Amino acid sequence: MAAHLLRLAVPASLLLLGTLSAGSAAASAAAAAGAVSAPTLFVESNGRRIAYRSVGAGDPLILCNRFRGILDTWDPAFLDALARHFRVVTFDYSGIGRSTGTASYEHLSLANDARDLADALGYARVVIGGWSLGGLAAQAFALRFPERTSHAVLIGTGPHGTRRPPEPIFFERALKPQNDLDDVTVLFFEPRSAASREAASRSLARILERTSDLSVPLPPELFMRLLGELQAQPSPDPHGLADALRETTTPILVISGDHDISFPVEDWYELTRELTTVQHVVFSQSGHGPQHQFPEAAAELIAAFVRTAGRPGR
Repeated sequence: MAAHLLRLAVPASLLLLGTLSAGSAAASAAAAAGAVSAPTLFVESNGRRIAYRSVGAGDPLILCNRFRGILDTWDPAFLDALARHFRVVTFDYSGIGRSTGTASYEHLSLANDARDLADALGYARVVIGGWSLGGLAAQAFALRFPERTSHAVLIGTGPHGTRRPPEPIFFERALKPQNDLDDVTVLFFEPRSAASREAASRSLARILERTSDLSVPLPPELFMRLLGELQAQPSPDPHGLADALRETTTPILVISGDHDISFPVEDWYELTRELTTVQHVVFSQSGHGPQHQFPEAAAELIAAFVRTAGRPGR
């Protein structure tokens, strides 16, 4: 499959194995619930407890979260749209939210969280997805555990290796102790677009519909420490994942906004000429969270990609 770059102008209007703390029956019942009401469940793995939620039925899709992300930061409309096609699993990283253990934003550590969760849930092979920082974790998972990965879905993220820096306004807003609607609009949408601003308001309202069984936001001292540790790494790619990305045979879907202030979409343009299993979709007048602006369209793209994209030679 040749690499593809597809620009879409999408109107906003369109768009088991292991021991479960609540038991397998509870996990199955939880998967039938919508994202707003899906209960938080737990698995024990390697000395720590991983908090997760699950909706839908079908092939497992594990989603890795963004910087400061917890179970409650996903738009339920996006998860419910995906749940028509997949068993969608979201989780809190180790030491974050309601998960225990040692917190780290090191990409392989995050990938190991996803692997241990898959092991505990009895998933031999998964679609691995991730948003922002979670997209880097999903790449690490796919490249370190290719036998466990059917497809990878990377949203609002960049490739491993040297990348263009975020715009200054990203850190101005992302590092505030608390974020309001204006911050959400700047960070994840396109403030210059009226349609995107309206989508930001709708998305945040959907996220806030969940009022009980919530996860725990990261305190500033924790997310600042995690960011500092990540920035102190001696290399932007200490594990050589950029080279591994060029050699992978795993089908990869990249979904970007055309104005991503955290991971500039341009970082993918030259690479898509080299990466033979990548398809790249760019939503116009959108930002760092295109799946929250276009939840239905993004979910249908992912489902179509997983259904039709196979490894070369298959």
